[in-house]
Amino acid sequence: MIETARLLLRPWRAEDKPAFAALVNTPAMTAHLGGVQPEADLHRLIDDQIAGQAAQGHSMWAVELKSEGVLAGICGLRIGGHPGTPVPRVLEIGWRIGEAWWGQGIAREAAEASLAFAWANTDEPLVAAWTAAANTRSRGLMERLGMRRRADLDFRHPRFAAGDPVGAMIVYTIDRPAPRAAG
Repeated sequence: MIETARLLLRPWRAEDKPAFAALVNTPAMTAHLGGVQPEADLHRLIDDQIAGQAAQGHSMWAVELKSEGVLAGICGLRIGGHPGTPVPRVLEIGWRIGEAWWGQGIAREAAEASLAFAWANTDEPLVAAWTAAANTRSRGLMERLGMRRRADLDFRHPRFAAGDPVGAMIVYTIDRPAPRAAG
């Protein structure tokens, strides 16, 4: 579990599935993800995070507000990517924070904690994130996190049809910080 000033980033529990589906399966939340999805798909996403946590020691964790004990979204790390793209297997950071908390810095706080975890607990040389080109909110967060656009890694998401603009992924990365000199 990771604790920040306002948040707990914790492993998922099976009983979180209905609350997660209700939180993120709205037209606004899914506008850059291909639209509202069957609830079973969101339950599988949580199952994948539970399995990733068991196998790798990290996942895209449940983001809980400490003050209220309420699920606010998902944020964290996974070994992600897509075969046949420039990102076949990378450490990916991602987030989905519920609409009620947009503009409050929750996603940034969770993402900064996730990056700190990556640098302290993995040997990965970089962390990547991708989103649909039109998702200016996520792109802005990537930039505020210090991530840089990597047009050479942009790809078409295999889940979307060739002409679907949601499937045109733009990629940002951040390199592992250089070790601090002893002094």
